[in-house]
Amino acid sequence: MSNIGRSKAKSNYVEWLGDALASATANNQIDGDEFAGTALNAAERFGNYAQISWKVMVVSRRAEALTKAGRKSEMAYQTAKTGKELARDIEYIVTSGVGHQRSRVGNSTQAPLTANLTSWIITNDSRGTSATTAVLSGSTYGTPTGVATDAVATNMRAISEATLLSLVSDCYTAGGDPTMVMVSPTAKQKITGYMFSSTAARVATQYQDQGKSPRGGASVLGAIDVWVTDFGTLDIVPNRFQRDRDVWILDPSTWEVSYIDDMKVVDIAKTHDSERKAILSDYTLVCKANRANAVFADAKVATAMTA
Repeated sequence: MSNIGRSKAKSNYVEWLGDALASATANNQIDGDEFAGTALNAAERFGNYAQISWKVMVVSRRAEALTKAGRKSEMAYQTAKTGKELARDIEYIVTSGVGHQRSRVGNSTQAPLTANLTSWIITNDSRGTSATTAVLSGSTYGTPTGVATDAVATNMRAISEATLLSLVSDCYTAGGDPTMVMVSPTAKQKITGYMFSSTAARVATQYQDQGKSPRGGASVLGAIDVWVTDFGTLDIVPNRFQRDRDVWILDPSTWEVSYIDDMKVVDIAKTHDSERKAILSDYTLVCKANRANAVFADAKVATAMTA
């Protein structure tokens, strides 16, 4: 999530406006003619509810008081460690490792939910047979109220270079500037294997000597990290938290996480012979231009990538 922006949320329901440029036309006008035009279309209004995630640290009186090997305070150590764990939870949720998640306001019996990545990419998508796209409350605007569905296992398919290129083209045509292909570690290996294969022939020799490494000794080429297309150069980035079946094509400038509270440490009333603290984040995902992004869904990473 370090690749996207962040902002301060002022409400548990964060709203923003989405708009698109008109198509280019043969614009030629007569000198001295009267100005004439049509009413402009109103911008589309989008929104997402904030989700609360927390973790609790409990450190006994004795654990804090006794001499510790390598650190002064057990609570300080646990707070720092738990903060990293909470950040991992948030990335797991936002990048759809948790699966499809719609936006939900929440109540006394249900926790509020933020719509994650898979619920926002609804225009440029390639899915397996029987899979469905997420639904917005206003059809083309609003908040995701209906989650996408996955294709059944028999309808999953190999990652296709031609389909990925088509999706990149769709993003570019819509005005986006996709610069990242985000995949699971397994999918990353499939892409590397394909690009080095005789089918793709994108790289001459796998493990080719690349000269002296800055770390000392020779280095070898054993991975594909950059993909140059007709519509821009994209980094191929592995994400340990996302699902194997999702291949995201992203314009990071169109995404941000908006926080009501970010990594806030809260003291919990003492009721036992221990000290308790909680660390929490109250956040939502903002997608400022869903048409600038795309997804190849229902990828079968057990199968080699194809042309």
